[in-house]
Amino acid sequence: MELEVRHLRALCAIADTGSLHKAARQLGMSQPSLTTQLRRIENALGGQLFARERTGCRPTPLGRSVLSRARPLVTEMRSLVSETRAAAARTADGPRLRIGSTASRAIPGWLRRLRIRLPGTEISLQMDVSANALLRMVDAAQLDVAFVHEVEGSPLRMPEALRRRVLLDREPQFVSLAADHPAAGRPVVRLGDLADDRWMVDPTVDGEWDGLRRVLTAAGLNPPVLHGDYLTAASLVATGEVVALCQPTSRGRAEMAVRPLHGDPLGVRLLVAARAEEELDAVYGELEAAYWEAARQSPAYAQWLLRAGDPRGAGGGTLVPAGR
Repeated sequence: MELEVRHLRALCAIADTGSLHKAARQLGMSQPSLTTQLRRIENALGGQLFARERTGCRPTPLGRSVLSRARPLVTEMRSLVSETRAAAARTADGPRLRIGSTASRAIPGWLRRLRIRLPGTEISLQMDVSANALLRMVDAAQLDVAFVHEVEGSPLRMPEALRRRVLLDREPQFVSLAADHPAAGRPVVRLGDLADDRWMVDPTVDGEWDGLRRVLTAAGLNPPVLHGDYLTAASLVATGEVVALCQPTSRGRAEMAVRPLHGDPLGVRLLVAARAEEELDAVYGELEAAYWEAARQSPAYAQWLLRAGDPRGAGGGTLVPAGR
């Protein structure tokens, strides 16, 4: 028997699930068929690849050696198929750009710049609270690029095949609070100033709840926390019901203030991911310009950047290294 990619895919499925039954279900075949296929693969390779135990299947030393070579081949074949399909679709339907993003004030300016730079290209946008879900979609060629944020202390699950470019190594997270809150009169808010407040967080945003919990615990605070989406949070912040973390590009309103937190206790990394460097090159410059435009439109963030010595806060064009 000659080994084929489908055989390698079966071996990876058995190793990943630890069970012939689960692997068969994942592959869309019966367990007896998979068992027979595994026996034929082992016969062809001349040795046992999995030890069958009462609790499942465990790779043997020979199996681990084979899997170390099989996984990259399976991943490469998956990428080949998905990228070829995407290229065929672009050829048939004309140029298109499928963007995914977590929430950001930079999105409108980014899309505006891309439409000017790429006339005739159909640009679509998919928003999602989960950065990990967007990265999986790029890996599966369901999106071309994804602009996401990674909460400090909660690393994203970045697929190995993706290329990434960091827009900002650490963006400080600010706080939104009612305009008549006593702390809103200060240019910088200490967490202790919010000790008597309820907080609100969206637990469906990857890493957000864990990040807030770490920050509050480090400050010795244990306030009541409500869970909900950030649209609801904005309404409750404005009425003084809660306070909430927010992006520094957020802009205050008559009834709501946006302020930096003393010591910048929580940050996120902003990055854009794609399957190829060429796709990053096609969108990165416009994203960078749109982000700093949004930053300058937020008075609190513009002032923070100036205090930090970053000329971009005043509209300057000099770039400073990420992680400064």
